[in-house]
Amino acid sequence: SVERLQELRRRRVMSISDLSEVSGVHRNTIHRIEQGKPAYTSTIRKLARALDVDPAELVGVDRREG
Repeated sequence: SVERLQELRRRRVMSISDLSEVSGVHRNTIHRIEQGKPAYTSTIRKLARALDVDPAELVGVDRREG
């Protein structure tokens, strides 16, 4: 979900700039994702790695379902 990235980032007390620096994803891209714009799978992977979560968790997919 849109809120998930922001929630995970804030839980780690990271600004968008902090996450940008750690992930290598431009801060404007992070901002757009947090506003609900779509993101490339490769971008989701980079952000998930930087936040130390599974990419599925970042996009709000519960792997226990199905």
